[in-house]
This record gives sequence, C-alpha cells and structure tokens, in this order.
Amino acid sequence: MNKYELAVVVSGKLDEEAANAVVDKAKKLIERFGGQVGTVDAWGKKKFAYEVHKQKDGYYNFVKFEAEPTAPAEIERRMRIMENVLRYLIVSDDDEVVVAAPKEEKPEEETAEPEKEAAVESEAAAEEAPAEEVTEEQA
Repeated sequence: MNKYELAVVVSGKLDEEAANAVVDKAKKLIERFGGQVGTVDAWGKKKFAYEVHKQKDGYYNFVKFEAEPTAPAEIERRMRIMENVLRYLIVSDDDEVVVAAPKEEKPEEETAEPEKEAAVESEAAAEEAPAEEVTEEQA
C-alpha cells in the first residue's frame, strides 16, 4: 500500500458541522476503496487569495491515508461530483526522498592534460601554415 494525502477545501457557506460531515464522506470514500485513513488535519476556515466559485473563504482539511495505487483515481473521480467540495487534490506522501548521487570530480591533473594537448596541437598547426609575406606595397 502507498501513502497519500488528500487536501479538501469545503465551501465556506456551510457551518463547521456540515463541513466536517463532508470530510467524513471523503474518509468513508477512502475506506470504500480499500484505504486506511490516518490523521486528519483540519485547518479551519481560511480566506482565499481569489474567489473560487464566487466564494471568498473555505474550510481546509488534509487527510493522510494508505491505499492501493488504483484508489486515488477512483477517489478523485467521486470527489469531483461531491457537493460543497470546492477543491481537492491527492498527492503521494512517501517519506523516502530519492536524491541523485553526486558526480565524481576528476583530479586537476587529469583535466589539465587535454587542455595542454589542445594547446600543443594548435601551436603545431600554426607552425605548419604558410606565413603571408608582407610587401612594401601592402604596408
């Protein structure tokens, strides 16, 4: 089972009890698709930065849960048609962060040699090129 987090914004027109009832519906939906609900973090009523569906505020709730990889798509599909849900988002909540290993840097000796070889080759090419003679008329 994978770990996920569901962010739900419920309409601010509702009272707090009705908003909690909508979040309870979301938790039952998670359980219906084989998920196990963990913690629920209710931030309460917050003002939006801009109007959403002609509303200026909403109740923010974050539900952590574990479920099979196919469950989030079904949960989002059902959340889309729930009344009083303004916004929702399910994200993976894996604790493991994969970071690429740092590249090994070559010692200065190895990196300096190709530069020296290139300089030697350009000098050799300059010596082989015929020098142009400058006559008194051109000067």
